[in-house]
Amino acid sequence: MHLLPSSGPGPARGHYVKRPMAVAHSLPKAYEPQKHEAPLYVMWEQGGYFRPRQVEGRTPFCIIMPPPNVTGALHMGHALTATLEDILIRWHRMKGDPTLWVPGVDHAGIATQNVVERELAKEGLTRHHLGREKFLERAWDWVEKTRSTISLQHRRLGASCDWERERFTLDPGPSKAVRTTFVRLYHDGLIYRGERIIHWCPRCQTALSDLEVEHQEVEGRLWYVRYPLAEDGQPTGQHIVIATTRPETIVADVAVAVHPNVARWRPLIGRRAIVPVVNRIVPIIADEAVDPHFGTGALKITPGHDPLDLEIGERHGLPAIVAISPDGTMNQEAGPYQGLDRFQAREAIVGDLQALGLIEKVEPHHLALGHCQRCGTVVEPIISKQWFVKTKPLAEPAIRAVKEGKIRIVPRRFTKIYLHWMENIRDWCISRQLWWGHRIPAWYCQDCGAEVVPPKDDPMRDPTTCPHCNSQRLQQDEDVLDTWFSSALWPHSILGWPEKTEDFLRFYPTTVLETGYDILFFWVARMIMMGLYNTGQVPFRYVYLHGLVRDPQGRKMTKSLGNVVDPLETIERYGCDALRYVLATGAAPGNDLKLSQEKLEGGRNFANKIWNATRFVVQTLAEHMGLEAQAEAPKTRRRHLLPPEDRWIMSRLYSVANQVERLLRRFQIGEAGRKLHEFFWGELCDWYLEMAKIRLRSQDLSPLPILAYALDSSLRLLHPIMPFVTEAAWQHLKPYLPWANSQALIAAPWPKISRTWLDPQAEAQVRMAIDVVRAIRHLHAQWHLPPGRPVEVYVATSQKPALEPLQSTISALARAQPLHLLEDPSLLPRHQTAMAILDGAQVALPLANLIDIEKEKERTAKELQEAQKEVERLEARLFQPQFRARAPQEVVAREQERLLQARQRLQALRQRLQELE
Repeated sequence: MHLLPSSGPGPARGHYVKRPMAVAHSLPKAYEPQKHEAPLYVMWEQGGYFRPRQVEGRTPFCIIMPPPNVTGALHMGHALTATLEDILIRWHRMKGDPTLWVPGVDHAGIATQNVVERELAKEGLTRHHLGREKFLERAWDWVEKTRSTISLQHRRLGASCDWERERFTLDPGPSKAVRTTFVRLYHDGLIYRGERIIHWCPRCQTALSDLEVEHQEVEGRLWYVRYPLAEDGQPTGQHIVIATTRPETIVADVAVAVHPNVARWRPLIGRRAIVPVVNRIVPIIADEAVDPHFGTGALKITPGHDPLDLEIGERHGLPAIVAISPDGTMNQEAGPYQGLDRFQAREAIVGDLQALGLIEKVEPHHLALGHCQRCGTVVEPIISKQWFVKTKPLAEPAIRAVKEGKIRIVPRRFTKIYLHWMENIRDWCISRQLWWGHRIPAWYCQDCGAEVVPPKDDPMRDPTTCPHCNSQRLQQDEDVLDTWFSSALWPHSILGWPEKTEDFLRFYPTTVLETGYDILFFWVARMIMMGLYNTGQVPFRYVYLHGLVRDPQGRKMTKSLGNVVDPLETIERYGCDALRYVLATGAAPGNDLKLSQEKLEGGRNFANKIWNATRFVVQTLAEHMGLEAQAEAPKTRRRHLLPPEDRWIMSRLYSVANQVERLLRRFQIGEAGRKLHEFFWGELCDWYLEMAKIRLRSQDLSPLPILAYALDSSLRLLHPIMPFVTEAAWQHLKPYLPWANSQALIAAPWPKISRTWLDPQAEAQVRMAIDVVRAIRHLHAQWHLPPGRPVEVYVATSQKPALEPLQSTISALARAQPLHLLEDPSLLPRHQTAMAILDGAQVALPLANLIDIEKEKERTAKELQEAQKEVERLEARLFQPQFRARAPQEVVAREQERLLQARQRLQALRQRLQELE
């Protein structure tokens, strides 16, 4: 046997080195993820492979991990994020770029406070029983117990982030960044405190931003209520009719407004009306903001509970009454309804209005009702004094950054959505009535009422004296900042800003922000605004958005549906690589993916295929390395000496490696994974490996150098997607690779296949050989020939010279013995012969000595009659006008599909009978 060299990178190019091997490798037949994953991760982490290397001349590649909430376990969305980011990180690390992936955890203000309060409730306590300081101590205790869980779960997912740089949003560094930003924005006039209608959650007892409210379509009611007209404080017997979906806020009405163009009500402008149940006399005003097509065209004005009403009220100098308390009950402004829950008050007020004869009618009404994103409670619009960020000036440079291409959003369709939202942005309510979080760095003078914020040049210094009256009686604001405020600073705060740290100078701006499309506005837009404001630079060059992970029916995973899939349980059952492969290849960027057991089983099968292919190659190498024959180093200039199948697999390897590189550059990770699957399973294993076995049995020119090189390159290409099985397999292959000069695959160079290997001629040769083998196998199965039985086969092709070098390979793979290659199709046998027509070739399989021709004719003729009857039956049914008119569309479509299949079967049987003649 001759060992012909392959081609490989690295310093050891001189020889295909024979390594001493006392005992041949004995690898288990099946890959065992639980046996390999934990030890390999420890090896990677302890080996320092997650730290960025200093590489001169290479542009750093940096990803900041979206910080998961500290409140609980990771879900499939986190698993998808970790998988996609880890693929990009491992790819760039192997390419030799200084690569940094910084992990972190979010303090999750509302969510964490809710969890800790539930724990206190088990003890019969509330946070107010403990007081602020003791409550925060309890919150920190809980966080310390749970925070490590997040990092352990990310390790199970194979996340190769630099754990030495892990940060928490309440760590001193990020906290300093938060306070510095607040102070700067305040002194620049971009943060203010004012009264606005805000979303209030009665359950969480805090203000919410617009983005923290989920609107759900519900069937409500529209009440038409008569408001008596008044003259000199007394009812006139006339009335004006308004329509409302919220009768409980009638008690806070301060006016009735009509559109000036509504003729029905125009004569009433300037007159007075009486608010029912509370008997408040209010003006009837005209305002063009009133929708003349809603209800009656007359609108009750409640500035304390509606943003449009507040705008109208401010234009007309009207007061604002708030009749609902923070806990959702009616307050003293509600008069006789004080103490009732807001929805109980609705029923009570409607009952009283009916008793007074003031309900004209009630209609069903479809509306979008706001719910708290965290707890699902119906939110209450309430006028309240809160802290706001003036977002318009911050949004303008963020819009320019995307329009000018400084930031690219993938997929591009989300660019339009981003720009629309940013161009219509509203001020951001950033204060939350919580104790857990970054406390607002503002103080109030107890003597003169002044608002005091630390100076811009010393933001960390707490003020001790009022600059207006010199009083030392200052009280810090009780509220904390919205969690998304600190998250908006994450790309620069986690790297050390406001300090000019080495990491900040080296890795900022970061390269890619990868996250779900559902938080494009929650997080991504705000990071762009704040990054530009604080640093003058964009926070990242690319925004890569993935979709949601859904169940097999396309439904969102929720506890109520019982379809939530735990990523760690999935890893236990299928292995981490199976899950990663399915998540990575499940959908294109920005699209949702459906997760199913069948897909996970497919991922597990692929991991086993990788393992078993390596097992065969390693054991074969171990067996043959005992031979004395050695060969010169692989050289591309000697490729003309290689058999066509060697040149084919190297050409395909070059093409696939280049395709994968291009796809990864375009963030088409799923398509890159699918291309690798097709190549590894469909070409390397299904065909080249089988061809190699033939040569190994025949003691012909050894395929091992090319096989080892192709397998090594494939493992490197697959490693970012399926890191554990590829690393485990490569560790067994490495001793036979003279060019492998790294201790671990995670640090091995990304494959660079020479373009010289591109060989269209070899690809065409082998492609035709594969088509011929498939055709012979199909005929073998079609005629129910015994498996393994050799058959005589004729192949006619004008490309006979190209196929001749592969004749023995075709013969062995197709069990075609003898195999006759012809150039002239007229020489093919036609009598009692099964035929297959290919592109560029015809295959003939004589049947006379293989089957009982007469018996087969009889059986086929009988099947043909049955098939003809089935076609006639289906045609008769489908051509009946009554059937098409009455049957559901899906039934008609199903019958049409059955007819198509029946006709195809009939045609195949006719062809079969013809071949038997």
